[in-house]
Amino acid sequence: MEISTKTEKTPIVVAYGDGIGPEIMSATLDILHAAGANIEPLEIKIGEKVYMEGFTSGIKPNDWDLLRKTGVMLKAPITTPQGGGYKSLNVSIRKMLGLYANVRPCNSYSPFVRTHHPMMDVVIIRENEEDLYAGIEHQQTDEVIQCLKLVSKPGTEKIIRYAFEYARAYGRKKVTCFSKDNIMKMTDGLFHRLFNEIGEEYPDIEKEHMIIDIGAAKLADSPEKFDVIVTGNLYGDIISDIAAQITGSVGIAGSANIGETFAMFEAIHGSAPDIAGKGVANPSGLLLGAVQMLVHIGDLQAAEKIHNAWLKTIEDGIHTADIYTQKHSLQKVNTREFTDAVIARLGQRPEKLKPITYSADSKKGIRIKVTPTVRAKKDLVGVDVFLQWNGNNAQSLGNQLIQITNAGLKLTMITNRGVKVYPDGYPETFCTDHWRCRYKQSDSNTLTYDKVLGLLEKIHSAGFEIIKTENLYNFNGEAGFSAGQGQ
Repeated sequence: MEISTKTEKTPIVVAYGDGIGPEIMSATLDILHAAGANIEPLEIKIGEKVYMEGFTSGIKPNDWDLLRKTGVMLKAPITTPQGGGYKSLNVSIRKMLGLYANVRPCNSYSPFVRTHHPMMDVVIIRENEEDLYAGIEHQQTDEVIQCLKLVSKPGTEKIIRYAFEYARAYGRKKVTCFSKDNIMKMTDGLFHRLFNEIGEEYPDIEKEHMIIDIGAAKLADSPEKFDVIVTGNLYGDIISDIAAQITGSVGIAGSANIGETFAMFEAIHGSAPDIAGKGVANPSGLLLGAVQMLVHIGDLQAAEKIHNAWLKTIEDGIHTADIYTQKHSLQKVNTREFTDAVIARLGQRPEKLKPITYSADSKKGIRIKVTPTVRAKKDLVGVDVFLQWNGNNAQSLGNQLIQITNAGLKLTMITNRGVKVYPDGYPETFCTDHWRCRYKQSDSNTLTYDKVLGLLEKIHSAGFEIIKTENLYNFNGEAGFSAGQGQ
């Protein structure tokens, strides 16, 4: 398909970042301009210096307006200062601007970049907004800290639909889902179930599901068996770095963060302050992120020209120090020399590596429609009461709590770190000072929250320290809560 020339310049926000960021951003922009990319860079300052000026999110408040106005950002890596009080800028941008999909192509460039997996061509599509990265943590007792894993139906549906739509747009044949629903039957169970349901709408694409641990092992051992992988936030963060590393180098992988109205493009590596200012950094990761950006804004001609010139440079053995080997490279170059080599090859195509062609199907336009949520019939059936209790005999705690009832609410179970320890617990089970005490309704009367509050008042009056409560609901008659291990 012929690629039309885009003439109107697209404004993009550019952030030079910290460490090696300014060097690789300058190199990337030089290549984009030399290729005739139709962009208008608008610079903002982010990162360490902005943090130190007192802006805890690493970006100045007025710059949010520019991000929202342009809808596109090319970002170099930044340094987040050590210590509390500083928020991850990446996480802030992803959540505040709705960047729900993180897209990381991981390709091998054998034999020119050393790798044990010469046939690897995998795209990791990672959910970007929720899961454990919601960052909701609490210290509840002297011994126990919790982190909440939040998985929503709309968030899960969006990322899974995006993975299938991406596969179609880029001619991919298979989508694999990674989850851990054998353990987290509700959160990861939702992810797996929606993958199966949505996958039925794409009969042209092969589907498979793997438990994350064996899936990650197979990805590291036989990545050529995978095509597109869709998974949750934490799993995706881990496996995308694994996948990038086994291609030969994390330093040559780009990344896209996609939302409905905004998108951010970057390298996957950090700011590498140890080599900052030495002129030896590899700009490839940011450059390939910029190629994804050009595809996103519809400048397919420049994207194709740059990507093929970069492939030709790699093929010609012009390598920076991070990927240089005597066996596979012809010339070790610095950042500037590598940049000039790519520019010199604009208009050329690789001869041994597979040339890149971007069609109209690849450009901006993947739009995700989320199914409206149908409200379920929701019935309150009990409450989990979490206590800090410094005893170590679950039977003793149970004997005290079973005497405390209110309006048909009776103790049915006590767990410690998820393991049932009352009734019929085992003395070998190690316990901390954090106890979940499950009260459920034992009669047919309607349970109201006032009755739960009455129970809590009685537990408090008996001298127990309540640190948290979690209401137990049935949704359309099915339990909306997990059983304890051992039940």
